[in-house]
Amino acid sequence: MQPHNQRTTRGDHGFDIGAWENEGGALGRSIINHNYGRRVEGDRSWTVYHVFSGVPAVVGGRLMTGLERGEATATMIGLNARNALKRKQLAEAARSRLTQAGDKP
Repeated sequence: MQPHNQRTTRGDHGFDIGAWENEGGALGRSIINHNYGRRVEGDRSWTVYHVFSGVPAVVGGRLMTGLERGEATATMIGLNARNALKRKQLAEAARSRLTQAGDKP
């Protein structure tokens, strides 16, 4: 028999998974590239937001609020992928400058 504080219920796991998904899912080692998450609002619509400020994202001049779940997920993944690509390009440019200057990274 498990002590009371170690017991879990299916409902607890459902809440944890829902919170995990709303924050963008598993981040692993690439946490620095995940600046956007999604959350469900009181009216059951979805918002894509900047995880550090909580401010809804704007894409193409459109505020990312009032979305369906699939659209919010696709937008969040796209924004995070774009951010990861930008960071990779900046890192490569910095390494290139160091190499040109005669330094080794």
